Amino acid sequence: MSEPFSRFLHPFEVARHPSLEPEVKRALLASWASDRSAVRNKPSLRKPPGARRAVPVDDVLAALRSLDGGSEHPAPGS
Repeated sequence: MSEPFSRFLHPFEVARHPSLEPEVKRALLASWASDRSAVRNKPSLRKPPGARRAVPVDDVLAALRSLDGGSEHPAPGS
């Protein structure tokens, strides 16, 4: 999948995607959470290559936790 982040506006879209395997969801979210995706001079935001906008790293981590049945916060605007 080239530019996988361009398909998703928010990490919870990845976590809730019905046809992605759990391992793929984890890989995408882990990459999104990576320091390599940090926004320069704004370390609390992440914007991986191809993503449309930056999101708080806390949202990415919450989406990862939701894959393990952890507490989940609703995505903005949902």
